[in-house]
Amino acid sequence: MPDQIKLKKYLIFIAVLSWGLLVGSSLLYPVKIGQSTAATSLTETFSYAIKAVFVLAVFMLQRIRVNSYKGLDLLGYLWKLFFRGGITAYVCAVLHFGYQWAHHYFTGYEFYLSTTLYALNFGFFVFFIAKAFYIWHELLLYQKTKALVFEWRLFEGALFVILLLSLFQLDFLDFIFIPLQPLLAIFVVFLSFHLKWVAYVPGAKKWRVILLLLVILASTLIFIKIFVDLHLNTPVYNTFLDNPFIRLITLFVVLYPAFSLLVAIFSLPTASVFEQKRADLLNFQRLTQLIQQGEDQAQVFKTFFESAVNASDTDAGWLELLHEEEVEIVETFNIAENSIAQIRQEVQSPVASNLDYVNNNLDNSQFKRLRLPYKSLFVTPLRTAQRTFGVLYLLKDVEQGFDRETINVIRTFVSQTNLTIENLQLAEEALQTERYKEELKIASTVQESLIPKTFPSDSWFEISCFSQAAKEVGGDFYDFLQLSEGRIAIIIGDVSGKGISAAFHMAQMKGIFHGLMQDNLEPVKFMVKANNALTHCLERTSFITSSLYIIDYKLKGIFFARAGHCHTLYYNSMTEETFYFNTEGLGLGIIRDQNYSKRIHNMHYDYNPGDVMVIYTDGIVEARNKNQEEYGEDRLREMLAQTYHLEADDIKNAVVQDVTEFSQDMPIHDDQTLLVIKFRNVQPNFSA
Repeated sequence: MPDQIKLKKYLIFIAVLSWGLLVGSSLLYPVKIGQSTAATSLTETFSYAIKAVFVLAVFMLQRIRVNSYKGLDLLGYLWKLFFRGGITAYVCAVLHFGYQWAHHYFTGYEFYLSTTLYALNFGFFVFFIAKAFYIWHELLLYQKTKALVFEWRLFEGALFVILLLSLFQLDFLDFIFIPLQPLLAIFVVFLSFHLKWVAYVPGAKKWRVILLLLVILASTLIFIKIFVDLHLNTPVYNTFLDNPFIRLITLFVVLYPAFSLLVAIFSLPTASVFEQKRADLLNFQRLTQLIQQGEDQAQVFKTFFESAVNASDTDAGWLELLHEEEVEIVETFNIAENSIAQIRQEVQSPVASNLDYVNNNLDNSQFKRLRLPYKSLFVTPLRTAQRTFGVLYLLKDVEQGFDRETINVIRTFVSQTNLTIENLQLAEEALQTERYKEELKIASTVQESLIPKTFPSDSWFEISCFSQAAKEVGGDFYDFLQLSEGRIAIIIGDVSGKGISAAFHMAQMKGIFHGLMQDNLEPVKFMVKANNALTHCLERTSFITSSLYIIDYKLKGIFFARAGHCHTLYYNSMTEETFYFNTEGLGLGIIRDQNYSKRIHNMHYDYNPGDVMVIYTDGIVEARNKNQEEYGEDRLREMLAQTYHLEADDIKNAVVQDVTEFSQDMPIHDDQTLLVIKFRNVQPNFSA
């Protein structure tokens, strides 16, 4: 990282220096006209050389900067291009119109003003097309293949060879450039058809993508229009039009967003089809939770492996199962036995720790010495709270082959496969014992497996959780999903009813949560879609209360919606007040038509460092003592008012202890779940 910062500084210095020299040579050119031909030729050659140096420095700088954008969503790349590049076109337009209006006031200086304006427009334009070139590169290589990576490198290499040759103003080079430019222009058109990223833009964001593509195209056309006007009115000998590198880059920068715009517009009528495919995936996830008659574990693992390979477009991989001290490889795809042994040796530590392992650049790690024909590796265990079933290994021929969306889909398959295998095992056990006891045992085990055992560990908030089941198994649940570096979704809920049906409805709700939140939905839209999904699998007499919270560090806000669940308790460190969010909302499954969307609302609250949020189920406030008095919301609020200054773990422990002392050893009659979230006093500084 320090080396990259140093390189950026050098490139900025070279770019500024070369641009200044370019301006100076252009301003001095009229003086050179009256001198010898050799001096004039020398000035022109010098100008061509420094222009090429300036372009090369700017492009190298943008190549480094765009690499830091990795992790943005698809829309984020377009915002970066417009706000950090495209907007300069409108700045140049204002300067150009100002010059046209006021140039007659500067009689005798028109040449110097127009030349400086021309050079300024050229500098901004190169900055813009360099950023656009590498942002289009990121989008073009979305869901990339080995062949596409090779084609891009060939194209990029040819362009930079042309740029380096343009350092020298040699006449014989025209015989190279004249046939080469049409060929590269055709190649530009070919590359511009790689538009897979457009299909992965959620339907709700398509219009924003179309608008941004329009303004980015407008920025490019504004630049070109200003250049044409200045070229006709400014006697500069070294225009941007005479450089084949600039011409080809400009063609690519115009064609790629133009084709993307057309695809985005014409794909709008079919956006609902893509969303339906996501719904089909969610239904598949829900169906895999069921114990189907005649289905065995071998078939489940086979189906899972094939689904993971197809979903990730993997080039090679294998699935191994763990049997006590033995390892059995049950499924393989396009990989040799010696490669399996080598890779297993290198990832022993994360596998032994039951951790996911992602390496998107094997050539720059300990794998380099193995000389494997692969560039990316993803390893994930199949595990529940009780045991680890096996390990999945997936490999790709390209670098950065496993993006966030692909990994999330695979993890969802893993989660549902774990649940299906565990259900199969529990069903086999249930056949050997009494029906009633085994039903409670299955429900309790499933419930336990669905409760997260590891919690988010971030530098901007801390979280502590408590969950205790009643004697008769209920349906309390909570879960987390990291949406991005500074954005996390937290859900809590309570399924009506008891026993195994409540436990399986918990499993359905967990699958719905992980499936729908892949699209980063706002809370109300999630609740509406979850209500629609539950309509097909929830008995008419059952319902689920739930609350969904999205905590966004960059916006310093909490976005949430309440579907009939307990009110959220909150302490504000600025006002030193403790209060409940008394929001409206109806439980899921109570109304099973389109009118449900009118019964639930989005809420937003800006948090401060030191704020505390307490989320719980009704088992906490409805805990009773020997006199059948309930613990109540007022007592819970008083406990937070007394303990808000403590750490999240200490606040949780104090509340649990107070509930226990109040109950006077009375048996609990309902599940008790408690989550305490405290925002740290020292907040991190995430990069933009």
